Amino acid sequence: MSRTKTEAALAEAERTHSDDPERAEVLARARRFKASWLELAESLSAVRHDGRWKTWGHSSFDDYARKELHLTQQTTDKLTGSYLFLQKRAPEVLSRDGVGAPIPSYQAVDFLRRAEEQEGAPVEAVSEIRRRVIEEAAPLGAVSRQYREVVFPLDDDARKEKDQGALRAAARRLREILGETKAVPRRLATETLTALDALLEELGDGESKAA
Repeated sequence: MSRTKTEAALAEAERTHSDDPERAEVLARARRFKASWLELAESLSAVRHDGRWKTWGHSSFDDYARKELHLTQQTTDKLTGSYLFLQKRAPEVLSRDGVGAPIPSYQAVDFLRRAEEQEGAPVEAVSEIRRRVIEEAAPLGAVSRQYREVVFPLDDDARKEKDQGALRAAARRLREILGETKAVPRRLATETLTALDALLEELGDGESKAA
């Protein structure tokens, strides 16, 4: 469902449940959450805690969030987890207006939360992540690029699997290009394709012999 259709569905649901102010308000906050995720996260945390989704006819909190608010379980978990983290570890953020003092994204707060919970994470790195996220409201991408492998290092098996995946993707793409291009002599392209097939076979790729 596109964002426009989702917003329309939420607005319609808000009107439908206008006789239940709390339910309608959560729907309204869902429509606005990209601008102010803290409002929605606050409501979601309360609804999950007091079990109001039961009286609204849903089998579970996740069912309510998915069907009525069009939010995935991953998103609701990050929203509520980030909100509760700020309540405990950085309550000053909850009073920011987003103008004079920036509000960090829930994705960046979630990264900080996981970093602080990561056993054995370098103290200096975690402290710098906290400063970047809480004080500067740095976006997730910038923080993740700099600190992901420092705080969440891959073990040898995971790194090998990651590298193999990258090699498979690159080899497949190069095979595709070489099969169509006239930028290099056909003899060289054929030799390279043979080598790429051998590489893909070594990597356990079932498509290595594809035409």
